[in-house]
Amino acid sequence: MKMVKKYAGVMLCAAVSLSLAACGPQGSSSEKTSSKGSELVVWEDKEKSIGIKDAVAEFEKEHDIKVKVVEKPYAQQIEDLRMDGPAGTGPDVLTMPGDQIGTAVTEGLIKELNIEKDVQSLYTDASIQSQMVDQKLYGLPKAVETTVLFYNKDLISEDELPQTLEEWYDYSKKTADGSKFGFLALFDQIYYAQSVMGGYGGYIFGKDKDGNDDPSDLGINNEGAVKGAELIQKFYQDGLFPVGIVGEQGINVLESLFTEGKAAAIISGPWNVEAFSKAGIDYGITKLPKLENGKNMSSFIGVKSYNVSAFSKHAELAQELAVFLANEKNSKKRYEQTKEVPAVQSLASDTDIMKSEAARAVTEQSRFSEQTPNIPEMNEIWTPADSALQTIATGKADPKRALDQAAETAKGQMKAKHSGT
Repeated sequence: MKMVKKYAGVMLCAAVSLSLAACGPQGSSSEKTSSKGSELVVWEDKEKSIGIKDAVAEFEKEHDIKVKVVEKPYAQQIEDLRMDGPAGTGPDVLTMPGDQIGTAVTEGLIKELNIEKDVQSLYTDASIQSQMVDQKLYGLPKAVETTVLFYNKDLISEDELPQTLEEWYDYSKKTADGSKFGFLALFDQIYYAQSVMGGYGGYIFGKDKDGNDDPSDLGINNEGAVKGAELIQKFYQDGLFPVGIVGEQGINVLESLFTEGKAAAIISGPWNVEAFSKAGIDYGITKLPKLENGKNMSSFIGVKSYNVSAFSKHAELAQELAVFLANEKNSKKRYEQTKEVPAVQSLASDTDIMKSEAARAVTEQSRFSEQTPNIPEMNEIWTPADSALQTIATGKADPKRALDQAAETAKGQMKAKHSGT
């Protein structure tokens, strides 16, 4: 999500049985001996350390070491690692968004992992691919997220839900009165707008012959992207979205309108499940609607991962800990405490997890989703694309001209900042 930054479908596969004894490299005997009594430092996401508490205790007991867990916002951990790593005060294991992997590898901040293929096969294809750079593995996925549709059951029932975005437009035309609204989304941000633009054929990067993101092939201003942006503009031009939903405070306006019962439905993500529940909203969650062309709205897959710092003095043991934290058993335990949908394939059909409406919605929407590009050039896309979408939302530019300018700006920045592009 761009909440991340900003976070390929999740395949529902049969369970893969794997004992803990086989969960990754065991490390050399010399490292095990020398690391006895040592301390590993794990940077975990804010308010998420409860999810690995038991696993950490088990690992400490098994290896006779101390594991110190420090909570930090996961989207900022790479920034902190740039300073703390060289200073010797950084982590051994950290967590980060999948779209930061390429930048972290380029800067030499995280280590390549030596993980057996049978362990890699535990995870969904999209999630494990988010950890790959040039066919090398740099992390293990611990959770996946994507945008979904939240709706207020007091305002609209499941049976009444429009099935397409165009039908939501019609519904909003009938219900929006300036203080109450039908459907809302942060379409002035590419993280959300790509759901529409991508459904009509727009894309961020094309693919090269090996299936890797190709920064020389930009699709943010192609015919499909422009068509999607034209539909987006209608919601703003026709007064179906409030003025305050554009810009930095847009997310606060959108969430407030939903929690105050003034919006029938919004596009958000599982990160808001707890907040909306605490607000006392009787809400439902489902996948994103279809478009008039019959395709489902797409979305970005966001992947949270465990990665090993390039500055770790106990890299093999840190890798073993990452494998242990992300294995099937501990991934399920982590879900039970944090409600973040695990990236393990077998858990995508786990009956306990699928009891959750949010988990089911994320899993279903993931079938129509695409991996958030993890190459460094993606850093040059967010701001120009968002700026273009905001001019589209406010009517200051037509979609084609705005997106053409965004593409030109992004290409210029990639040429200036990334060699070989």
